[in-house]
Amino acid sequence: MELVLKIVLVIASLGLIAVVLLQPGKSSGLSGAISGGAEHLFGKQKARGLELFLSRLTIGLAAAFFILSLVAAYFVKLG
Repeated sequence: MELVLKIVLVIASLGLIAVVLLQPGKSSGLSGAISGGAEHLFGKQKARGLELFLSRLTIGLAAAFFILSLVAAYFVKLG
């Protein structure tokens, strides 16, 4: 049981890393202000669905990682 839990924890952590790296970065500085204004003016509808999906997936994987870490620590302490 402990081995299976550790394997699932590693898979969840790798998935969380991948999803975080797939998210688009927030533009900062003057170039971000210019492109942000253009996106606001013309809209950014196509990428919005993907950003929302990645955001929700990140939250789900982070919660799974947190819970799996607590359960794995509990099982390691018992054994």
